[in-house]
Amino acid sequence: MRKEYLTASGEASAEMEEKKSRFIATVKPVATEEEAQFFINSIKSRCWNATHNVYAYYIGGDTVTQRFSDDGEPSGTAGIPVLEAIKKLGVEDTAVVVTRYFGGTLLGASGLVRAYGKSAAMGIEAAGIVKRMLCVETDIHLDYSLLGKVQAFVSSEGYKIKDTIYTEDVKIILYVPSDKYGEFSAKLTEVTNARAYTAAGRKVFISLPAL
Repeated sequence: MRKEYLTASGEASAEMEEKKSRFIATVKPVATEEEAQFFINSIKSRCWNATHNVYAYYIGGDTVTQRFSDDGEPSGTAGIPVLEAIKKLGVEDTAVVVTRYFGGTLLGASGLVRAYGKSAAMGIEAAGIVKRMLCVETDIHLDYSLLGKVQAFVSSEGYKIKDTIYTEDVKIILYVPSDKYGEFSAKLTEVTNARAYTAAGRKVFISLPAL
């Protein structure tokens, strides 16, 4: 199972014009091939009057799935450039549809490749890129006398806090990268002289800024 990957942060679009043809790239993060196809079909339905709705998607994980379609453009001039833009930017679990409204001037094969590739890259950049990291959702139980020390430790290590609950004692819920859990647990024991304890929960992917 992958431990981290880059993906589009959300659905977005970007538009460019090339020799009076409009190219509109719409981008969305997708978890499955079914989700990708549903997104693609929704764009085709919405942009039914477009000259072409070219698409590509790349889904990572244990089994990589990648698909593309030229949707009537000359073979190799549209879908592949869109897919290559996805790969060049290093994003996974991402689908891109580039909608073209023909402006009356032929672009030629090389012009199409450039236009579709550039449009797809613009769409992904408009969506923004985030890092998805596999983490263990972890509870830290401690008394109030340790709160400042534990908060300083968590902050210095850069762990993402989900919630802090104050009752008779304190429970901090945070996300610890799955491959660093042992290191985290050992450091917490050292920092608190074994006076705080943890409970490991489910493994989840969380979104972090892409550096």
